Amino acid sequence: MIKRRSQTLSAWICLCDVLSVGVAWIGAYYLRFSGLFPIPKEQPPLEWCLDAIPLVMALAALAFWLTKNYEIQRLRRLREELWAVLKGVPLLVLMTSGAAFFLQDDYVSRGAMAAFAVLSIVIVLISRRLTWWGIHFLRRRGYNPSFTVIIGTGRTARKTATALRSATWMGFRNVGFIEDNPTRWSSDLDIIGTTHDLPALIDKYTIDHVFICLPMNRFHESRKVFDVLSQKMVDVRLVADVPNLAGITLTTTFFEGMPIVGLRESPHYGVNIWVKRVMDILLVSLALVILSPLLLLIAILVKLTSKGPVFFRQERCGLNGESFQMLKFRSMRVDAEAATGPVWAAKGDDRKTRIGGFLRKTSLDELPQFWNVLRGDMSIVGPRPERPVFIEEFRTTIPNYMARHAVKCGITGWAQVNGWRGNTSLRKRIQYDLYYIVHWNPWFDLKIMWMTVWNGLVHRNAY
Repeated sequence: MIKRRSQTLSAWICLCDVLSVGVAWIGAYYLRFSGLFPIPKEQPPLEWCLDAIPLVMALAALAFWLTKNYEIQRLRRLREELWAVLKGVPLLVLMTSGAAFFLQDDYVSRGAMAAFAVLSIVIVLISRRLTWWGIHFLRRRGYNPSFTVIIGTGRTARKTATALRSATWMGFRNVGFIEDNPTRWSSDLDIIGTTHDLPALIDKYTIDHVFICLPMNRFHESRKVFDVLSQKMVDVRLVADVPNLAGITLTTTFFEGMPIVGLRESPHYGVNIWVKRVMDILLVSLALVILSPLLLLIAILVKLTSKGPVFFRQERCGLNGESFQMLKFRSMRVDAEAATGPVWAAKGDDRKTRIGGFLRKTSLDELPQFWNVLRGDMSIVGPRPERPVFIEEFRTTIPNYMARHAVKCGITGWAQVNGWRGNTSLRKRIQYDLYYIVHWNPWFDLKIMWMTVWNGLVHRNAY
């Protein structure tokens, strides 16, 4: 449904875009011929640049419209805005270059067009963010509200209500919940009616958006909701209740006109893999150079305080469940598991060497894993690798445990820096690991590394 206020907002953004492009066009002229760059031929007069502004502005409006920049909706975020602009500006540059060639315009040069492209992206984005900042400012203060209703009263419905309430910049106001089968568990919610009452409630509360938040075992009721809303012009969104089924992330795509929802797909693919790998190699190489004196000192202390090798090798499972030999500084006796078999370390463990407790408490025993990172067995950040014998147990007792093997394991991770390490809840660790996998980006990795240095090295649960 296209509302008048959305049309007004689209028109305002379009006006700001063409004005921003005009500023970028003039700015590109002064930047190109400012003397910072060599000029192979005589500098064109400013009038040639100014004469082309009306055509450039018209092409800007057309290019942004063709790339769907003006499909306004409240859930739009910065990344969608950036992607839209990055589609519109290249098309604008191509159209402008084509028009200049057709009209045999002597002004346009490759240097000026390159400067124009960069300035257009920057200025248009700044203009749009200022516009959205103003809109969000007003929405937080009660202006331009959009009233919503939520279908369902379960976990997903409650989470949706909380999210809408906290995202005040969107301007959503939930008037209540719709439930055909209320129970005592939903008595704390503001249930305003049933599905049958929806048309009347939409008119009464001027509802703009309907969120269907039904559990998977009631998914068939969504069809009933659509039938009831068939005569009403409201936006309808389906909030999928599949976190326990998905395990990693949700993706949507279209195949031959059919919508396909991916429930088990890792977001680490393509360029993402290379970005993470380059970060690992560069940062680990730097760390090895800086920490080499410390590594040498620990190796000497391990050798002097107990019999046996300096390094401890142990089979662990990483990406896709494949095993590798993980390195650590040895912190226990050589025969530590001879009598007990594979077990976790516990508080007061008498198998530790004289400096083993200190190494484990400070995580200094993990430093040799930098070599595993260089080999490609591990990453700096990721779910901690586990031993195969424990994996066989956890995969059948902990839901979605194997989903953590969709990415490389790490020396540190989101679970570890939040305190879930050592003898703590495995389910909580899995929850944090899956959160990391879904929300991964390079900045998230850097944040975890920073938190590891300042918060995660020494921990009371590390034995």
